[in-house]
Amino acid sequence: MTTAFMFPGQGSQTVGMGADWLGRSDVVKRTFEEADEALGESLSSVILEGPIEALTRTENTQPALLTVSVAYWRVLQAEGKAPDVVAGHSLGEYSALVAAGCLDFADAVRLTRLRGRAMQSAVPEGVGSMAAILMARDEESITNLCAKAAQGEVLEPAGFNTNGQTVIAGHSTAIARAVEQASDFRLRGVQLNVSAPFHCSLLAPAEAVLREGLDAVDIKPLSVPYVPNVTGAWTVDPSAEQVKNNLVEQVSNPVRWLQTMAAMKEAGVDQWLEVGHGRTLVGFVKRFDRKANLSSFEEEKWRS
Repeated sequence: MTTAFMFPGQGSQTVGMGADWLGRSDVVKRTFEEADEALGESLSSVILEGPIEALTRTENTQPALLTVSVAYWRVLQAEGKAPDVVAGHSLGEYSALVAAGCLDFADAVRLTRLRGRAMQSAVPEGVGSMAAILMARDEESITNLCAKAAQGEVLEPAGFNTNGQTVIAGHSTAIARAVEQASDFRLRGVQLNVSAPFHCSLLAPAEAVLREGLDAVDIKPLSVPYVPNVTGAWTVDPSAEQVKNNLVEQVSNPVRWLQTMAAMKEAGVDQWLEVGHGRTLVGFVKRFDRKANLSSFEEEKWRS
């Protein structure tokens, strides 16, 4: 079998995630401790105890989800389970690169803290927003909707998640128009409760901040292939500079998860394991390929 490890992004967080495994595994306990050491503060207490308002602050959410995903991956590693390819959705790409041996975990914790702060501060609160657009059969319908509803403001695709589900981002007023006008294109729009318009050009100011952070870390060769968000293409031997460019460009460009799944399936992936809290990516793959062999770490089907 050809196995893909998939790492989820922002939105899957809950207070107490990882708590069950923390009591069962020294590997998980040590991973939480390493995250605290990397930041010089108790991120683990925010993960385990909240409050939810603290956990959902982007600067905490991103390193928190990374920590849980890496902890779970290390459990799999200790059990002799290894992927043939890795990919992560948005923030999850950092977890994927840690699993691929490309990025040191402590560096990733600090980078995701930096990334979260930079992304949140790039756009004043209330100026930008996001919406899910459902029932789209191709990119053209999304592009046409954005073009009509923008009216001189920023309104762009932010994530091609799976069949019939695309996320758009931009100015809040443009998002509201897109939700209202979606039915004109035989689509349905749903406003999302998010703190910033992620993965669109409004986030461009965050790129320079992240670039500076990435330039200070060591990027190692991949131990397994990965599929970057910005290209959705199977990648085997990228240069360190290309990995950094992918992560910088990801901030203000759409997540091409639908293309990522297609690239992995075309390469022969026939077993998909979500390594992180929840089942968001399992849901995306299920809509992409209803016959796919799917599981999530927390279900523990990987033990069989």
